Amino acid sequence: MRVGPSADYKIDWVYRRRGLPVKVIRVMEGWRLIEDPDGARGWVAARLLDPDRGALVIGKSPAAMHEDDDEASKVKWRLEPGVVGRLGDCDDGWCEFTVGEREGWVRQESLWGAGEP
Repeated sequence: MRVGPSADYKIDWVYRRRGLPVKVIRVMEGWRLIEDPDGARGWVAARLLDPDRGALVIGKSPAAMHEDDDEASKVKWRLEPGVVGRLGDCDDGWCEFTVGEREGWVRQESLWGAGEP
């Protein structure tokens, strides 16, 4: 992550965690101003960003991953805060979420990155 939208700007941060979700705040000629889950902002070359959306489990306790988008459905797994996964469609407060080989539905408020793209 750089302090400005060009390779001429100083590198401010190097991300090492694959799949960490970020929010794109601004677009500028091959560069994206991003915000990470900690609120840090900076510029990244667009080619370095994965076009698939990801999300991060947030909160103080594990989030339940359900079989269906319904609180009454079976809980398949419990996801610790900090778990990163691939985000699917979100509807009525529920999001499809995949972590490795595990798929299910998680409440949207338990996921950072699940809001409007």
